[in-house]
Amino acid sequence: MFRRLRKVQKYRRQGRNLIASNKIKPDQWHISDTEVKEALKVKGYDVKQIKKIRCLKHQVCISYWDAKDNVCSSFFSYRIFARWQTDVEKLIYCCQTLKEWKKLNYVIQYEFAYYHYLSEMEDALSSALENRLCVLKATEQLAVFQEV
Repeated sequence: MFRRLRKVQKYRRQGRNLIASNKIKPDQWHISDTEVKEALKVKGYDVKQIKKIRCLKHQVCISYWDAKDNVCSSFFSYRIFARWQTDVEKLIYCCQTLKEWKKLNYVIQYEFAYYHYLSEMEDALSSALENRLCVLKATEQLAVFQEV
């Protein structure tokens, strides 16, 4: 009698982000009030004092007082923190082979496509990826020449 409508799914590039692939575990970070204030100021928020920080798996819930003494609460991505950049750079520099680098590069390109990064952070991570690729190619060529 009633016809079921076909469910159409929008195309989404297959891949996993750095948290879902367990490469970075920010929910275990102990984020300080100063880190939160600094990150929120970079995002353009006027923070007077931090009330509460609650770390979740994929985001952080921050309650704070603004300059007008209003209590504000919102969810923020871990990608706004400077610690995120240092952890991703550590991952990049820990790649020992080109195969590992290619997998990590795929995940990071997925991150850039689907998550908002500050332009400075995106540029720094892209240059770190390029530098690591150059180092890995150079060490690979040295290994080939030494075998001959």
